[in-house]
Amino acid sequence: MQKSEEQKYRVRKLEISDKGKGFIELLQQLSVCDSVSDKEFEERFGELSDLGDEHVICVIEEEGSGKIIATGSVFIEKKFLRNCGKVGHIEDVVVDSSARGKHLGKRIINFLTEHARSMGCYKVILDCSVDNKPFYEKCGFHHKSLQMAIPINPIDENAESIPFSPRPYLKSKEGCTDGGKESAVV
Repeated sequence: MQKSEEQKYRVRKLEISDKGKGFIELLQQLSVCDSVSDKEFEERFGELSDLGDEHVICVIEEEGSGKIIATGSVFIEKKFLRNCGKVGHIEDVVVDSSARGKHLGKRIINFLTEHARSMGCYKVILDCSVDNKPFYEKCGFHHKSLQMAIPINPIDENAESIPFSPRPYLKSKEGCTDGGKESAVV
């Protein structure tokens, strides 16, 4: 009996052995991800594991080859708002270029949103490019607002590389201050 497409792929949490199954190479399809030594991987894996269910990385492993062909993560933010509620933040979703079009991205998103729901989150949010907006809409997400960012140390060739320092704005009348009065922000 031939296995269905769904049976050919297993969704699970990241394991320490996944570095040798193409996990880092998969992340390189998403963004800048230099080579990571085994020691660095083990240290970061340990740090993230110490967070328990507050930070989960899931992967999809291709049966047979054992290759990691999709991944994503969710971290849980504890808030004072909404009766000390929680928000799930989805990050780093990528499907291997050879496996796209098989609904694996949706399986990753479902796994992560279900985890956030099980942790008591009142919503799940993510940032994405305009090109990926239709995919996330198919997954049930709605365009909500505008993302703002300050690139602290841009290493991504696609990142804004305009030098930015908030310091000039802190003392200017046009910047983010209290209208020209001395600002308490330093």
